[in-house]
Amino acid sequence: MHLVAAPKPLLYGVVSTWETDWRQWPEGGSPEANECRTRAVVNGQKRAFQDATALVHLKNGRVAIKRALLKEHRKFSFHQGGWGASLADRLARKCDVLNRGFSGYNTRWAKIILPRLIKKGNILDNPVAVTIFFGANDSALKDENPKQHIPLDEYVANLKSIVQYLRSVDVPENRVILITPPPLCEAAWEKECLAKGCKLNRLNSVVGEYASGCLRVARDCGTDVLDLWALMQQDGQDFSSYLSDGLHLSPKGNEFLFSHLWPLIEKKVSSLPLLLPYWRDIAEAKPELSLLGDGDH
Repeated sequence: MHLVAAPKPLLYGVVSTWETDWRQWPEGGSPEANECRTRAVVNGQKRAFQDATALVHLKNGRVAIKRALLKEHRKFSFHQGGWGASLADRLARKCDVLNRGFSGYNTRWAKIILPRLIKKGNILDNPVAVTIFFGANDSALKDENPKQHIPLDEYVANLKSIVQYLRSVDVPENRVILITPPPLCEAAWEKECLAKGCKLNRLNSVVGEYASGCLRVARDCGTDVLDLWALMQQDGQDFSSYLSDGLHLSPKGNEFLFSHLWPLIEKKVSSLPLLLPYWRDIAEAKPELSLLGDGDH
C-alpha cells in the first residue's frame, strides 16, 4: 500500500495475489513515475499498466487491494478493461487511483512492509476504503512451492494483523474490504507449471480453504468481504473463462471482479463530491469564481 499526495480525494487499493513488479512496468520503474502515470488513468487517459497492488486514495480515505503473479499476456488490472482501470474510470473526478506492484507476495511479506506504506498522522493516510486481496500465493502447496506457501493458520493470523494495523492508523474495519482468492482451474494451471518444468503447485480445494479463512477473518473483524472463490463457482458454473491461465484473471474475470466489487466500494464513496465543475458550468467572465475554493461540486 502506498500513499501519494494528490490535490483530490484518494481511494487506496492494494493487491497481493496477482501483481507485477515495479521493474516490469512499461514506462520505468520508480514509484514516483508510476504515480504520474496512474494519475493519467484517473484523468481518463486509457493507458496500459501492469498491476499488482492497486492503490486508490480518497480525500477522506483509501482502498487497498492485494494481488500478485502476473504475466504479460494476462489482463492486468490497470490495462484497459482491467478491474483496477474500471475502478479508476468509474471514480474519475472523485479519486486518484494509484498502481503499485508486489509480484508474488504473500501475507507474511505484506504484513512486514505494511507500516512503510500506510502511516498514521499523514492526511493522505486516511482512506475511505481498503481492499485486501491475498491468498493465491499463500495457498501454494508447501512441497511444490515452499517460498510462497504460508500455512493456513498463519494466513488467517496475518490477515487479522493487517486489519488490526489499519485500525491502529485510523482506518476502521468499516472501510476495509477483504477479497478471497479466486478458484483455481487445475488443468490449465498444470499446463503452465509443466511448461516451466515443475509440478502442479496449487489445488482448488486448498485455495477454497484459504478463501474460507478469509471469510472467517471478515466475520471476526467486522469487515466487508467479496467471496470471489464461491461466486465464480456458483451453481456449478464453468469458471475457466474467468482465468487466463488457470490462476490469473482473464478480461472476463476482471469484469466479473469489478462488477461484484463496485457495489461494496460505492457504499463507501457515494458521498464524495465531483471535483471541479463541468466545463460548461465554468463562469466565462470570471472563471476563478468557479475554479477557486474547495473545488468540490
